Amino acid sequence: MIGRINHIAIAVPDVTAAARQWETMLGATVSAPQTLPEHGVRIVFVTAPNGKVELMEPFGEASPIAGFLARNENGGMHHICYEVDDIESASQTLQAAGARVLGDGTAKIGAHGNPVLFLHPKDFNGTLIELEQVAATSERPQAE
Repeated sequence: MIGRINHIAIAVPDVTAAARQWETMLGATVSAPQTLPEHGVRIVFVTAPNGKVELMEPFGEASPIAGFLARNENGGMHHICYEVDDIESASQTLQAAGARVLGDGTAKIGAHGNPVLFLHPKDFNGTLIELEQVAATSERPQAE
């Protein structure tokens, strides 16, 4: 069901400072900041040859990562995003198996303009999982 890892997300208290650190210390290529009010985050993507890292800070009082940062003031790994071909089918299969979809259970549009949903971390060894539907024709590295 799951495809390749799309990105690993790290919550940070200041996305601009974190992006600068990744650029200067690691020589990373970092995208321009993007604000996603409907998700309560401000983000940048760090691009690597084999994937992406999403750095995200809270945006707005109802940000879902504000509580995470309250417990982890310096930030830390927040979630892993896997690609799926059909998010509705994946959601139905996972829920039938007992997994909990966060929110109202329906997909929302994510940072890449694709449908996304999140799975409860208690169902996956304490790890928040994001699923992102990608077009079947999108360019993906082939497994070796």
